[in-house]
Amino acid sequence: MTDLDFNALLDRYKLGERQFENLFIRSVDGFECNLQGINLSGSTFVKAYLPYSNLSQGCLQSLTIKEGHLGDAKLFSADLSNATLVGTNLSRADLRYVCLKGANLQTADLTGADLRGADLTGADLAGAMLSRANLHQANLDQVCLKGANLFRATGANLERVICDRTTILPDGHYY
Repeated sequence: MTDLDFNALLDRYKLGERQFENLFIRSVDGFECNLQGINLSGSTFVKAYLPYSNLSQGCLQSLTIKEGHLGDAKLFSADLSNATLVGTNLSRADLRYVCLKGANLQTADLTGADLRGADLTGADLAGAMLSRANLHQANLDQVCLKGANLFRATGANLERVICDRTTILPDGHYY
């Protein structure tokens, strides 16, 4: 894994480079930055502050974000399969058609997130906040929702999810 300064990554991105696999970046301050189509596969971001940023159509497979804030970020059609986003703030994020297969989103904040058409097959959302999230046509097959809060979430097909008595359903009742 290669250490890189986030400002150096932004400079290289502006020059047209898109391949940034297996990086380790500490102190990411990217408010409203545009990284559309970037490849950050296998990278790790620590203290990632990326609200209102655009990572749409990015290849973010196995990306790890520690202490992340991606509220209101655009991640439309990004590939976040097997990503580790434990505790990350993704409130109101545009996650339409995103691939989150096998991702770890334990305790993540997805309040008001737009997950229409997202593929969350096998993802771990234990303890996640999904209140007011839009889950229309999202694939929730084998998603762990133990302790998750789906109050007022819309469009959730909960037929093949893993819940327990601490899961709060869209109508406010416990599972």
